[in-house]
Amino acid sequence: MNINTKLMMNNNVGIPALGLGTYQSKAGKETYDAVLYSLEIGYRHIDTAALYVNESDVGSAVRDSGLPRNDIFITTKLWNSDHGYGSTLKAFETSLSKLKTDYIDLYLIHWPVQHKRSESWQAMLKLFDEGLCKSIGVSNYTIKHIEEMRNYLPVLPAVNQVEFSPYLYQKELLEYCNKNGIIVEAYTPLVRGKKFNDLKLIDLSKKYDKTPAQILIRWVLQRGLVVLPKSVNPLRIAENADVFDFEINENDMLLIDTFHSNYRVCWNPSSIE
Repeated sequence: MNINTKLMMNNNVGIPALGLGTYQSKAGKETYDAVLYSLEIGYRHIDTAALYVNESDVGSAVRDSGLPRNDIFITTKLWNSDHGYGSTLKAFETSLSKLKTDYIDLYLIHWPVQHKRSESWQAMLKLFDEGLCKSIGVSNYTIKHIEEMRNYLPVLPAVNQVEFSPYLYQKELLEYCNKNGIIVEAYTPLVRGKKFNDLKLIDLSKKYDKTPAQILIRWVLQRGLVVLPKSVNPLRIAENADVFDFEINENDMLLIDTFHSNYRVCWNPSSIE
């Protein structure tokens, strides 16, 4: 495993296992600089969304990186207010225009909005069939939301992006997605730093001579997920990518599994019907 490692999605498209998250990265120079630097040091996967209001800055950094477009994997997402068949198509065109690219690598339904998500998925299937997005998936979907999709689609989503960390080890969801050929992506894998003072995590950090953040990221990778740590600090962006020169042994992986306490730092979709 290295910074170029990709996981194969159910449509035979590879997705880089490490990506840069941009949620709450300020529009303008902050996002632009973070994305450009991440690409300079080897990241090839950038995750944005209409909600983040920084798609334009992501697109500018991708173009200014000088890298071939097909070397970079860009994800963006459909926001709640844009659900519905026609609205989804329009929202996608807006995102494409802001990114100033010919296609999007992965387009996700950001949230399982009631009553409209089936229409939105049909529109996404159209975008996929037309080659405007290379892969389509969902975010914040529980097992019941994915099971519902069997009623209105020929194939299951390629990806489910959810909050995931040792402190929110969604093992049942991960096993379900693995069984059904759906890649799970972990957002907020660093728990926004709120657990960096956990003595158990600190002990492992010392044992492996790695930071708490690096232990958390490596655990996610070894559990077979795509990981999307967010930072705008160059030192942290580099630190988060420096996780491919060590491996957590199986006993310690099992120990980290026990950190689970259903601890969330973001929204909880489990109550959405």
